[in-house]
Amino acid sequence: MKYRPLALLMALTLAACSQEAAQNNGGQQPASPTTSSTGEPAASAASSTSAIAPKHGEFFGTDMRKDDIGGDFTLTSGDGKPFAISSLKGKVVLLTFGYTNCPDVCPASLLTYSEVIDQLGEQAKDVAVVFVSVDPERDTPEVIDKYVKTFNKNFIGLTATGDQSIPVVKQQYRVVSSKSQEQSADIYLIDHTAGTYVLDKEGNTVLMENYGRTSTEIAADVKKLLQS
Repeated sequence: MKYRPLALLMALTLAACSQEAAQNNGGQQPASPTTSSTGEPAASAASSTSAIAPKHGEFFGTDMRKDDIGGDFTLTSGDGKPFAISSLKGKVVLLTFGYTNCPDVCPASLLTYSEVIDQLGEQAKDVAVVFVSVDPERDTPEVIDKYVKTFNKNFIGLTATGDQSIPVVKQQYRVVSSKSQEQSADIYLIDHTAGTYVLDKEGNTVLMENYGRTSTEIAADVKKLLQS
């Protein structure tokens, strides 16, 4: 298994959430999809701006095809049924990890993905956005389903139930997360890697779109993969 330097892989960004934000939502309700912990519109963290196009054949995101990252996994979707990521073969998949109580990074990212879908127009039918919870203790299937559909009715939220294992999936995709600022068993934040893996129509991990990548740039990369 090939490993890139940790610094490069963790360009996904380790997202630390503020204690004030956790107190504001009491650790119980998902953060607003329109505002961050600073009170600014969440979309501003990942706003769509005009970008300089990369050279022909290149991507805005980091090419991960030489790295042994990813693979199939099965978790639980919002309807309470098992959902395998391999069931999305034939589509380009935007795969990200987070949690519904995240006050800033996660809602900003999901807003960006919503913008990507809007920009794709008719091609959006061939794209899936999957949000995997790193907080299955609080993110039940019902909670995560309601959360992701606040941003787009077709977004897919996945969490672990029964003997399903989030740590195994995190290892597959080299995602790290840990609780922080714990006030009680139910009130805490989670520091987690932030970014988006882009899987091609065969389910292979092709790109990493770092947190902060604009919707215009991500949409351009997705269009290239749809054409391949």
